[in-house]
Amino acid sequence: MFTKIFNKIHPIFIASVLFLLCSMCLPSTVDAQPEAEVLYLSLSEVIKVAQERSPDAMIARHRFRRSYWEYRSFKAGYLPNLRMEATLPNFNRTIDAIIQSDGSETYRERTLSRYAASLSLIQKVGLTGGEVFLQSGLQRLDNFYTDTSTRQYLSTPINIGFRQPIFAYNAFKWDKKIEPMRYEEAKRLYLETNEQVASTAISHFFNLLMAQVEKDIALKNQANYDTLYNIATGRFILGKIAENELLQLELNLLRAQASVETADLNYQNMLFTLRSYLRLHGQEKMILLPPAQTVHFSVSVEEAINEALTNTSSGLNFDRRLLEAESQLSLAKAEGRFDAQVSATFGLTQTANKIRSAYTNPLDEELISLGISIPILDWGQAKGRIKMAESNQELIRTSVEQERTDFEQSIFLKVMQFNMQKNQLLIASKADTVAQKRFDVTQKRYMIGKVNDILELNNAQIDNDNARIGYYNALKTYWSSYYELRRLTLFDFRDNRKIIALPEALITN
Repeated sequence: MFTKIFNKIHPIFIASVLFLLCSMCLPSTVDAQPEAEVLYLSLSEVIKVAQERSPDAMIARHRFRRSYWEYRSFKAGYLPNLRMEATLPNFNRTIDAIIQSDGSETYRERTLSRYAASLSLIQKVGLTGGEVFLQSGLQRLDNFYTDTSTRQYLSTPINIGFRQPIFAYNAFKWDKKIEPMRYEEAKRLYLETNEQVASTAISHFFNLLMAQVEKDIALKNQANYDTLYNIATGRFILGKIAENELLQLELNLLRAQASVETADLNYQNMLFTLRSYLRLHGQEKMILLPPAQTVHFSVSVEEAINEALTNTSSGLNFDRRLLEAESQLSLAKAEGRFDAQVSATFGLTQTANKIRSAYTNPLDEELISLGISIPILDWGQAKGRIKMAESNQELIRTSVEQERTDFEQSIFLKVMQFNMQKNQLLIASKADTVAQKRFDVTQKRYMIGKVNDILELNNAQIDNDNARIGYYNALKTYWSSYYELRRLTLFDFRDNRKIIALPEALITN
């Protein structure tokens, strides 16, 4: 009697009951952790943390700080330099030849003690390459003899002068042009490194996100194939399917179980990599939130190249290298050629046996000198240096032109790549939706017995998984292209603004 009733039961009903029982027995794939132990991170939050805490960001800040203080030191070199020098004392005990009053010489023991102190104020003149100075000093000389001793003071209340090379290479003038460019280049390089940190964070973010998605897919596939295998077992008992189809589903289940372990290992590896880069030392569970919206806009190639040459360190680097080559040529032309230097000093001085008298009725002191240097025979050394500097300048000019062309070409390619991301992302999103729908329909049809070909189900599952991963790959490419374009141009085309840095904030943080 029971056998007759069992044979009349529709196979669909049996399959449905088996599916329900298997679903109830399936373990939950969601870890039961308190909400407080779960760390949810969006893409923007990951980028922010990376730009604040990652090793690359810290290295970039310290490099900029070094450039900042180098530039501060350069500027300080053009400010008045106040210096104090002193000798306290200089003691000297020797036997020297002493000239007597009748012109003869005799050896006598001499014991001297000298004291000196001076204060000088020096100002460089960058325009001419000379310097102006102001000095004041006091000296004391003590002579110790066997029978007596004397003391004298020499005062210089004020001494004003200047030293000026006439035809020499003016390093001050060239440094005043080049050093500000170096500092500005360092600021731009910091910004570019900051954008590169964002790109690296995006790469780690999507690597973990895709590992997270692949793990979810593997767990879902394992659950699906476990259910399908149990349904197929029931159908096989009823003689509705062949044994090879049951074996194929069992094989798919085993592969799904292996994929879960592989996906979990990959997830743990990507999680460790992101935590390490962000320097997060907590043990809480991390869940990444995919970007909900993407803003699509087109970028003009001409505008991007313009902004890149105007804003980036590369554009400034081209100009600085050309200027440095010009400076080296100027140095080569100045070295080994006719040179002259003028120096002039005016001051007041006085000597006395008492310190007060040394500042009474001081006498004026003047000094003017003109020194010249004329090379007579150098066997072509000066000419050789000039020719080498000219060749080097031409080499740098050629290199800069080629690098500028390559730089513009890279901007062109990045702009074209970014502009096509809108369609790529839409296609990937549509493909994900279609593949998911196809798999759902195929799976349902297989469960109710409308589809008997297991290969069709396998293909639908593979296409669904690939479409889902392809969508996240398209998202990664979009955001990577966006931040790469920011780095290459230092311009945010979405907000239509330049990317700038405040040096004071970078130094104090």
